[in-house]
Amino acid sequence: QVQLVEAGGGYVQPGGSLRLSCAASGSNFRFGAMGWDRQAPGKQRELVAAVTIGGITNYADSVKGRFTMSRDNAKNTVYLQMNSLKPEDTAVYYCNGRRVGVGYDDWGQGTQVTVSS
Repeated sequence: QVQLVEAGGGYVQPGGSLRLSCAASGSNFRFGAMGWDRQAPGKQRELVAAVTIGGITNYADSVKGRFTMSRDNAKNTVYLQMNSLKPEDTAVYYCNGRRVGVGYDDWGQGTQVTVSS
């Protein structure tokens, strides 16, 4: 069984930074594309960033230039560096990934990010 465990969420003032991590545990797996989604209260879940197995990244327009996603395949871990945070970035952030050879996505439990003065 594979689990994705997020960490690094918290409370930060506008303009601050946070770094989220998502570690995959288990055995005999390899992730292809992985991503970070977020869901704010009363809003639909939205894609924030994604990265291919080769490291090519894609970002939502709302976070381009502020967020950077990266992955360490040896550690089965992805990261989301979030800079210049805004109150509208407040949401629960979820890590997700598609294992090679598996037809569905795995999801983490989510980590809360709150941006407020």
